[in-house]
Amino acid sequence: MLHVTLRQLQVFESAARHLSFSRAAKELHLSQPAVSMQIKQLEEALGGALFEQLGKKLFLTDVGREVVRVCQAIAQQLVGLEDTLNDLRGLRQGALTVGVVSTVSYFAIRLISRFRQEHPEVRITLNVVNRETLLDQLADNAVDLALMGQPPAGQDLESTPFMENPLVVIAPFDHPLAKEKQIPLARIAQEDFVARETGSGTRSASEAFFESHGLALRAAMEMNKNEAIKQAVEAGLGLGIVSRHTVTLELAARRLTALDVEGFPIHRQWHLVHRCNKHFSQAAGAFAQFVLTRAASMAGII
Repeated sequence: MLHVTLRQLQVFESAARHLSFSRAAKELHLSQPAVSMQIKQLEEALGGALFEQLGKKLFLTDVGREVVRVCQAIAQQLVGLEDTLNDLRGLRQGALTVGVVSTVSYFAIRLISRFRQEHPEVRITLNVVNRETLLDQLADNAVDLALMGQPPAGQDLESTPFMENPLVVIAPFDHPLAKEKQIPLARIAQEDFVARETGSGTRSASEAFFESHGLALRAAMEMNKNEAIKQAVEAGLGLGIVSRHTVTLELAARRLTALDVEGFPIHRQWHLVHRCNKHFSQAAGAFAQFVLTRAASMAGII
């Protein structure tokens, strides 16, 4: 039987993630010799080296990579244990981690605020990331729930639509096309766009829409934040395609306008996503129910 401790595995996991003993020491508030000692003891118990140093870089050995997989499995088991204990304690001491794509973040913050008014003791961690990162976090079981566009099939994920997410073409308020009606898509395709990064749900949906009409989206600039896109469009650097929910204030303030373009808005939906067969704590279950039953009626508060 192996004689290893959770502390040794915790220290190793941090060092393996950073590929640095010094960074692991800083993260765990330990001295570097203490980290080295814990890893040396773990190597002795396992009978093999976990790291090898080539030049100035640290790499995992085959043994090290296998232990990383075990650490991840143990971490998931501990999360499950915490969820079970939270179930026993009820919502008063519940906690959950919600991941959202940046397009949803504007609405998600207000959604969480309303939820916490009803459940003030629930501790919520909100991760705002791009689509690819959020899919990775779901695959790693790093978030309880995600709010995003429809995820790709075949990734062991369950998704439920909860609200419409119309995509509109935005322009500066005084743009020459601002007062035109039913602008042909071929005319808009001649304009430069400030686009989201490749891989984002908005970018993929926009390109697919143009391609379905035999046209191409002219992405003159790429930005990974909707806020940056809005500012760039307002500054006259190009048109943009964003969720209408993200530009309500700018439209009301006449800083931006939504152009009347043939075929727009592109009708999409936001989805509540989680791992298949995910065990929900009471807090996660309550939040999921809140999203599915209350989100659509709250759309007008933005």
